[in-house]
Amino acid sequence: MRKKVLNVLGIIVIASTLSSCATVFGGSVSQCQRTKPATGEPSRQVRAGALIADILLFWPGAIVDFATGAIYKPCDK
Repeated sequence: MRKKVLNVLGIIVIASTLSSCATVFGGSVSQCQRTKPATGEPSRQVRAGALIADILLFWPGAIVDFATGAIYKPCDK
């Protein structure tokens, strides 16, 4: 029984780390995507398609995308 629980938990962990759409399909993350805007600077725009896919497929993937900054659109700089 314990082995089954550990297997299920392992599958959930792997699925949550691999199912974040922007991290997997968004390409490399630039420095401006990683850094939080300072006070007075415009906020970063979110990739709507990746956010919707994360919510529909596996919502913890959105947490991974926000944590890595991959959910934000690349800067025009």
